[in-house]
Amino acid sequence: NTLHDGLVELNGSNNLCVLNVLLSCPPQNVFGDPPALPEYKVADAKKSKFILLHYSTFKAGWDWLILLATFYVAVTVPYNVCFIGDDDDLTRSTTVSDIAVEILFIIDIVFNFRTTYVSKSGQVIFNARQICVHYLTTWFIIDLVAALPFDLLYAFKVSVSVVHLLKTVRLLRLLRLLQKMDRYSQHSTVVLTLLMSMFALLAHWMACIWYIIGKMEMEHLHARLHPLGKRLESPYYSMEGVNGTGSGPSIRSVYVASLYFTLSSLTSVGFGNVSANTDTEKIFSICVMLIGALMHALVFGNVTAIIQRMYSRWSQYHTRTKDLKDFIRVHHLPQSLKQRMLEYFQTTWSVNNGIDCNEVSQAHAHFM
Repeated sequence: NTLHDGLVELNGSNNLCVLNVLLSCPPQNVFGDPPALPEYKVADAKKSKFILLHYSTFKAGWDWLILLATFYVAVTVPYNVCFIGDDDDLTRSTTVSDIAVEILFIIDIVFNFRTTYVSKSGQVIFNARQICVHYLTTWFIIDLVAALPFDLLYAFKVSVSVVHLLKTVRLLRLLRLLQKMDRYSQHSTVVLTLLMSMFALLAHWMACIWYIIGKMEMEHLHARLHPLGKRLESPYYSMEGVNGTGSGPSIRSVYVASLYFTLSSLTSVGFGNVSANTDTEKIFSICVMLIGALMHALVFGNVTAIIQRMYSRWSQYHTRTKDLKDFIRVHHLPQSLKQRMLEYFQTTWSVNNGIDCNEVSQAHAHFM
């Protein structure tokens, strides 16, 4: 009876503790997790209805839309520069999506002029003038250059390849990606997705450079594009003593082969069926291997830590369950008491997810 009364009393205190913790939890964003930036209580602050809160649900969703648009630019711009070139038909097929991305970037600039931010002193700034000055002195130039409508140059008969080269300045928006990763660094799933996306994006860039090197080395008979064309039964023909690139495998086949080589090199699992033949290709391959070693340590080291953090609660639950069962077995407790203790542990764990409510309450007592 004494043990049962103690369990009931402890269970009641846990429920009260959980209630206090829930009341003190900050609102959740669109992803179901607390916002990464400190959310200061600004309910009483007077602000214009045209000012956006940097931690609002709408702003979080908009930031991820811009992030997807940035990844689109990071994929298509290098691909168009290296593989498409002056092919006007293939370029026109992405004109609509390119214009849509430009419009999103322009709207994002307008929003940034009306979005609150946290100052160095830890205060949320609502003043429109201060917001404008802060944005003009930080990310405005990069955002403006990335949002320039380069597609309008087609109306002035500018070369397609020149327009593609000008669009490479949009890759500067990737610097904003680092800011987003800091904001959502506490969300393991998000960081894991971003890290793997960055690894795949790096492999994509390397594939584009690998193809350009092969294209420049076409004058050498031992250049890797010639064996590739023969294996795919689409050899490159020669015209007036110079190896041409107008024939050969399709762009899709060449890109897949290039991406296969770069991913094999970055992950150190290459089989040698696609190899470097000329000196330039060998030098680039060495650089890819060195970068791959660095990225392998950086990305997959973080991935291991993130996965461990994601399953830390699960591991903690099973460890405590095993300790409780060992305690029951060592002290030869009766079956009825054993069942009640296990049920109590499972119930309290389902309520507070293994969080020490007393410790949390004491640490945040001044907020309650």
